[in-house]
Amino acid sequence: MEIGGDGTYVVPKREVFTLQDMPKWEKSEAFAEYMGFVVMVNETVKSKKMTSPYPVSQLTQNIVRLLDRLEVFVDETPPIDQPQRFGNKAFRTWFDRTKENAENLLVEALPERFRDAVVELRVYLIDSFGNYTRIDYGTGHEMAFAMFLCCLFKIGAFVEEDVLAVALRIFNRYLELVRKLQLTYRMEPAGSHGAWSLDDFQFLPFVWGSSQLTDHPRLFPKSFPDEDIAEIGRAHV
Repeated sequence: MEIGGDGTYVVPKREVFTLQDMPKWEKSEAFAEYMGFVVMVNETVKSKKMTSPYPVSQLTQNIVRLLDRLEVFVDETPPIDQPQRFGNKAFRTWFDRTKENAENLLVEALPERFRDAVVELRVYLIDSFGNYTRIDYGTGHEMAFAMFLCCLFKIGAFVEEDVLAVALRIFNRYLELVRKLQLTYRMEPAGSHGAWSLDDFQFLPFVWGSSQLTDHPRLFPKSFPDEDIAEIGRAHV
């Protein structure tokens, strides 16, 4: 999260356009902040189930309600009849509505002292649900939502005791929403790597979910194709 020279928040802008730009990202403060966030969550959810007890702050409840509201938008924007099998254009109607309401939804969710950050948070939130033009979704969009959560920690809206709730309640609610988007609007995977990736759409659930399974007495890597064992895994991200 970038703060301008006058102490105000700055609208994020894209800095990586080609492979040659990647070193700039990998050496940036933002990269270090993001990786630190991923590692922090990974350590916190270690050996924890979705049903493990954790404190739930008012902000956690507010962000979940925000995501609930976006799901209502999906219900109110059914897919349209079209010749194309994938990429239902009704997604663009949902996206326009989400973009139009994002600022107000964030203002409602955040305590007043953090509302100046909405100008920056809004960009990450909107970019969390897929590409408007291509009607696809991929791990970059998932990363935008993780950055949204990371920013909430960086500005102090979330604190250390919120980490479990952010991972097990907010992030899980986000996964439910984007899966509904993918299925409702037949979104294509963005930049699928086929056999090189465990899932066409998500990545972080495999990182944090594997941490949750640390020291599990019955689940092992070789258990992955066993349907009966997989049912046990539903208690984890």
